[in-house]
Amino acid sequence: LNGAKIILDIHDIIPEFFAAKFNQAKNSLMFNLLVLVEKISCAFSDHVIIANDLWQKRLISRSVSEDACSVILNYPDPEMFHPLPKARKDDRFVIVYPGSLNWHQGLDIAIKAFNHIKDAIPMAVLDIYGQGGEKKELLRLISKLGLKNRIFIKQNVPTRAIPQIIANADLGIVPKRAVSFGNEAFSTKILEFMAVGVPVLVSATKIDRYYFSDSLVKFFRPGDYIDMAENILLLSKDKKLRKNLTKNALKFIETNNWGVKKRQYFKIIDSLTKKSSCS
Repeated sequence: LNGAKIILDIHDIIPEFFAAKFNQAKNSLMFNLLVLVEKISCAFSDHVIIANDLWQKRLISRSVSEDACSVILNYPDPEMFHPLPKARKDDRFVIVYPGSLNWHQGLDIAIKAFNHIKDAIPMAVLDIYGQGGEKKELLRLISKLGLKNRIFIKQNVPTRAIPQIIANADLGIVPKRAVSFGNEAFSTKILEFMAVGVPVLVSATKIDRYYFSDSLVKFFRPGDYIDMAENILLLSKDKKLRKNLTKNALKFIETNNWGVKKRQYFKIIDSLTKKSSCS
């Protein structure tokens, strides 16, 4: 009412997230109500920030004008996520996943893939950090496959502990399903792995193919645990490949981190405040 400018920052596009989480059709009443809330929220705002380019196109098609919507990815903070030395000296091949334990994240696929290569890489372990609705099912699957001494779902840890956990790993994984929300949701974990200097195996979802190339990450076919397993085996054996992925990723991160990209955010604020002062 006093002329303050409003920025709406959308990290997850809510109608699609709701539809994926609660198995709702995109023509359902609840989905359409959430789209209406989205439109009202965008109309109330002076500028909208959305978390990736695919979702920007979606928003522009239904809720906001192109000149009032900008893309800013969820970039890692370079003060936290930067190259770190390993704090362990053993012969294990440590695979790590830090994040939410929801169905679209595909952790069951990763567990099945690990089961497929457990004998070929006897020193491999999979450490999973996080909480979520699928935790009980994942624990049940681990027990069923007899992997309790190879796959560990650990308690939540402070955010500042995550960089060193990543640094202690030999391989990071992002096994998302390429369906609905998961196919379009950008995973900040990939950038975090890259920033710390750990190679990452990524499900070839639409969003990750949009932003990354084969020189930056190793892709596997979404939902295909056999293909994921074969790529884990390849990466465990090929140190040169892991080194090249890490080298290219660190170069990419030099210009793709919050320390650099925050200038884009400042420009949005400046443009809004200038308009306000002129009016």
